[in-house]
Amino acid sequence: MIITFNELRRIKDRLPSGSSQRIADELGIEVEAVRNYFGGQHETKTGTGVHFEQGPDGGVVTLDDTAILDAAMRILNEK
Repeated sequence: MIITFNELRRIKDRLPSGSSQRIADELGIEVEAVRNYFGGQHETKTGTGVHFEQGPDGGVVTLDDTAILDAAMRILNEK
């Protein structure tokens, strides 16, 4: 899946507090990996399959696996 970096950040910014930890717990991964998925720069042993490419609108992000994004969207739809 390809999404703009700014759109990915807008999704992250709409998530309620504690969502990164909730997603990490749900998927059994490190919370730092979730934060990196949304553009963070945290040290982690877990790769997230996210590839950033600079360009207009913050550039594009290629997501190899949408599990984190899917979990984030489920949380947003709960509201």
